[in-house]
Order: sequence, then C-alpha cells, then structure tokens
Amino acid sequence: MRIAMIGTRGVPARYGGFETAIEEVGQRLVRAGHEVTVYCRRAPGQEALDEYLGMRLVTLPAVRQRALETLSHTTLSVLHASLDRRPDAALVFNAANAPLLPVLRARAIPVATHVDGLEWKRAKWGRRAKQYYQRAEAMSVHWSDALIADAEGIADYYWEKFSAPTRLISYGAPRVAADPSALEGTGLLPRAYHLVVARFEPENHVAEIVEGYSASGARHPLVVVGGAPYGEAYTKRVHGAADDRVRFLGSVWDQHLLDQLYANSLVYWHGHSVGGTNPSLLRAMGAGASTNAFDVSFNREVLRDSGAYWSTPQDVARRAEEAEWDTVTTAARGRASLVESERYDWDDVAAAYEQLCSDLATGRVAEPLRTTTPVSEVLAP
Repeated sequence: MRIAMIGTRGVPARYGGFETAIEEVGQRLVRAGHEVTVYCRRAPGQEALDEYLGMRLVTLPAVRQRALETLSHTTLSVLHASLDRRPDAALVFNAANAPLLPVLRARAIPVATHVDGLEWKRAKWGRRAKQYYQRAEAMSVHWSDALIADAEGIADYYWEKFSAPTRLISYGAPRVAADPSALEGTGLLPRAYHLVVARFEPENHVAEIVEGYSASGARHPLVVVGGAPYGEAYTKRVHGAADDRVRFLGSVWDQHLLDQLYANSLVYWHGHSVGGTNPSLLRAMGAGASTNAFDVSFNREVLRDSGAYWSTPQDVARRAEEAEWDTVTTAARGRASLVESERYDWDDVAAAYEQLCSDLATGRVAEPLRTTTPVSEVLAP
C-alpha cells in the first residue's frame, strides 16, 4: 500500500508523541513492504531529508505562528498528497486538521484521523481557539472514514459525545537498560536526582512540580528537560518557582542521553493531564523509572498500581520527600512500571495501523462516521 502520514512535524522524531509514533510505525510499515510518505516541517537550521528509515519525506513550509503553524502546513501537505501519487490510505494526525479532510475525500482518498487528546482544554488557547478545537472534533467525526484514539478515555469521550466508534491504538514503550556511565559529564549520580521531561505548558504542570519540589526538604536535585517555543510567560513562571537545587537542561536531542536520564533517575515526575496515552510516560516506564504522575484517568490507565499520584504542589513536596526516605518502595515501583510497560509494544502498534490502512484501502472500515448534529451547526461560530 501507499500510505501518507500528514499533520505533524515529521521525522526524525524531535518533538512529541505524534512524531515518535510516525517514526516507530512508519519504519515498521516500510519493512512490511509498504510505501510510506511522511509530510514534514523543517525547523530553523535543520536539514531537509528526502528519506529516513525507508520512509519518503516531503518537507513543506509552515507559517511560524502558534495558531497557524499546524493548519498552514497541513493545507500544503493535503494538496500535495492529493496531486502527487494518490495514497491508498491517509493518516491525519490531530483533529485540528479536520477542515482539510474534505480535500482528501474529494480525491477519494480514504482517511483516518488520529484525534489526539482534548486539545480545547489546554490553557494556552484563548476562547476562539478553544471553540475552534471543539468544532474540529465534530468535523473529524463527519469527514473521517475512521477515528484513532490512543487511550480508553479518549475513545469513551468520542463515543459519549458523538456516538462515534474509534480504533484504540496506543503507543509503544521502548525498553531501556540503565547505563550509569552515560551520566558522566552531567554531574548527576544514578538514583540521586528527580526528573521532569515536558514542554512548558500549563496542562503539563511543570510549574507545580518545580514549586512543590522547591518547597520540599528533598536533597537530590530536580532535573528539568524541556522548554516552550511559544510560552515565554509560562517559562518565566517555571524558572521563577525554582531554587538552586533545580537544574534546567533545556531540550535534549541526544536520545541515548535522554533515555539514560529516565533509566537512572530516582523518580520521574509526569504532569501531563489532557492528552491520552503519553509517549514520555511510556518511555519512562520502559526504562524502569519510578513514576509520580498527575492524578488523571489517562495516567492511571497506563500506570495502574505502579504509579504514585499527586494533584497539588503540596502533594509534590510530600512525594519528593517520600521518594528519598523510602528508596526501597521507590525502586519497587520502578520495577512494577517496567512490568506494566510490557502492555505497550511498537510491533503490536504498527500491526494495528497496518490493519487499519488495509481496511481503509479496501473499504472494510465501519460505516462512515457521522454525528447526529447537522454539519451547518458544527461549523457555526
């Protein structure tokens, strides 16, 4: 099959869950004999590649403005896919791209939309953007041949709100063995630091983690990996909450080093709250990291009893101290999370995508998705 993957920053994966999924799934689809085209955005100073891990890459520009970047790039990608070699199936990532789905349908290209998390709940968006994302969810249901959800909570939401079925396809958890020598030159010692890996956005609760840790009596440093391309005010808030025990590493592009930061941490702090199954959480689990997660259904679905949960900076302070004085329990939770990670395998994920694309290409998907709400009401401001 010819399969097009549209709507993300593309590969190599350097940003988030969608990009990681495309890299892991795309290379496996190629090995299975399929032709995979990935539409990419080029970051400043980044070389545009024509091929990566067997995937054909098409790099197109985007408007570098938060509210327009994704949609502007997807517009060009959809037009290119419609005029280029017609794909047998298109995978569109992010429900925000739903207004472009009719272009693919007009070219009789079957399409599945990965709806992602509940984007309209993100604090970074204003009223108009939140309204747009809510309408885009309904558009995805109207104009997709299939929907993909990466968590049971997301699947339940689309069924309860739209009576729309979804394909539940999560992410994989890479297995990472701890290599303490990888920390040489970082000034960090194995099992003697706390770790946060996240984009600086309010719904990822980085500020609450830093604030709670700074109020605690923890002795080991808190290492913070990440930043925000459009979040200067929130970044200032995060840095303002830190004391001299907090170390900001910025973005870490060395995947081996990042994996070892997870694998050698005393505890990994996961603050994500509005997405579905989070690849950073799965990577931590696959590295055997003891995890303290923000208390929402998505995180409990993944971690189950292996996780410890928190909701406030006060909870963070208490959990940080507990992790250091009860290292036996902390280590045991890390081993338990590694066991839980076995439920998330990239080979299984790729096989599910391959089956979905085959169903799309041969017309074996369920009846076309439709909400009970007329399209005119969906698109109304």
